[in-house]
Amino acid sequence: MISVRSEKTALRVASLVTALNVVVACGFSAAGVLSPSAILPPGALPTTASEVFAMYAAARTVPLALITLATLGRKSWTLPLGTLAGAAQLLDAGVGLFQHDVGKTIGPLLIAVLQFLALFNLIRSANKVSDLLRG
Repeated sequence: MISVRSEKTALRVASLVTALNVVVACGFSAAGVLSPSAILPPGALPTTASEVFAMYAAARTVPLALITLATLGRKSWTLPLGTLAGAAQLLDAGVGLFQHDVGKTIGPLLIAVLQFLALFNLIRSANKVSDLLRG
């Protein structure tokens, strides 16, 4: 039997996974700004274009991380922000695949899968609680 308590647990787990997701993404963006060669394929040299690209990435991930961290534990925010963060990780895995870099493919893919599983669990537990309340 599902309870309101398990919905709160599901929200906590989804919030934690979402927070970790956006902090990791923000960290990689910051690494790209501080050391562009860290995000480039092996042997590639940083250029002005790669530095600007890293700044664009940070301009998107930093606000997402800040808003997500500021709204932790609120289901109405966790669902859309978690979905956005999971989709971004899934696309990052695609970039890693394009670069033929296993680490840049598997890491984001695992984070995306964890993100979507946590959100699915949250939605499922919320639906079960609402079904119980309806009788």
